[in-house]
Amino acid sequence: MIVFRYLSREVLLTFSAVSAVLLVIIMSGRFIKYLAQAAQGVLDPGVLLMVMGYRIPGFLQLILPLGLFLGILLAYGRLYLDSEMTVLSATGMSEQRLLSYTLVPAALVALLCAWLSFVLTPQGVQNVAQILNAQDALTEFDTLVPGRFQSMRDGSRVTYTQELSSGRDELHNVFISEKREERSSAGKESAITVLVAKTGRQEIQEDGSRYLILQDGYRYDGTPGEADYRVIHYDTYGVLLPKPVVEVKVGERETMRTGELLRNHHPRMQSELQWRLSFPILVLIVTLIAVPLARVNPRQGRFLKLLPAILLYMAYLALLVAARSALDKGKMPIGLGLWPVHALFLLIGLLLVYWQPIQLRLARWRAGKEAQHA
Repeated sequence: MIVFRYLSREVLLTFSAVSAVLLVIIMSGRFIKYLAQAAQGVLDPGVLLMVMGYRIPGFLQLILPLGLFLGILLAYGRLYLDSEMTVLSATGMSEQRLLSYTLVPAALVALLCAWLSFVLTPQGVQNVAQILNAQDALTEFDTLVPGRFQSMRDGSRVTYTQELSSGRDELHNVFISEKREERSSAGKESAITVLVAKTGRQEIQEDGSRYLILQDGYRYDGTPGEADYRVIHYDTYGVLLPKPVVEVKVGERETMRTGELLRNHHPRMQSELQWRLSFPILVLIVTLIAVPLARVNPRQGRFLKLLPAILLYMAYLALLVAARSALDKGKMPIGLGLWPVHALFLLIGLLLVYWQPIQLRLARWRAGKEAQHA
């Protein structure tokens, strides 16, 4: 039990550290994407943390198998490098026994992945979808940030306000610039309209459309590079507020509960169900692969097999994604599903575990044959 607790602690500590680093890297990249959308006025900055929080289970279900895989490689690689595994082997610790010890913390990680995949991730995706759908009801007025130029409509519209009241119902010193294509005898030309006003307020019509009512300002119309601009002074001017287009799209099956997927026999729904089942299975199979790959010679260093091991893991994940895509397109029977990929890498793991004992038995058999001939 002392050896079991020691090995489990080493694996879990390394697994936790690696998973935390991977989670920070992935969340940083995704947060930058959402932050860019918030800066453009596509998303309300107030919902960024909520969106990121709901996306964490989905990130973790992808990270935890890789984190455990790398954790076993790094933890056991250090033990081999420090000759601790040599001492354990001399006391009767076989690789099969080491694997059985490692499968216990791996089973805990597999249960955590199953909980994330079956329960938390669909709920998180559904909550994110609700938040993003709520953004469709927002307009440029709702996402304005005082003192910042914000682009809308792929950069063709730029809005700025110097001050915004606390209730977001009144603007001061407003600037709006909008590009548009116009046909002329010379072909298509890019025209520009600039609106400036001292104040502005939002007005909602009976049909639900929203207008920004500008007061005491000027409108400038013309073509860049030409001097024939038209200037109009107005007391009151209405501007239709466009709705931001949220780029993130969420599929229906990603938000479905696992129980609903079990009752739905549509191929796409069964593909999603098998995808969710793949994560806990992935944890157990990569554990089977990682334990023999962690065995290194102290002279070679602990990182010798790290790159081939990562490539093997990426091949496993890539084949799962390709098989899922084939299921969605109907190129593979749903009864076959993702199981051939799991079976292939299970076979690879078993070969890695028993390769050394098989070689040892073959060497003994050859030695016996040579002794008989002698």
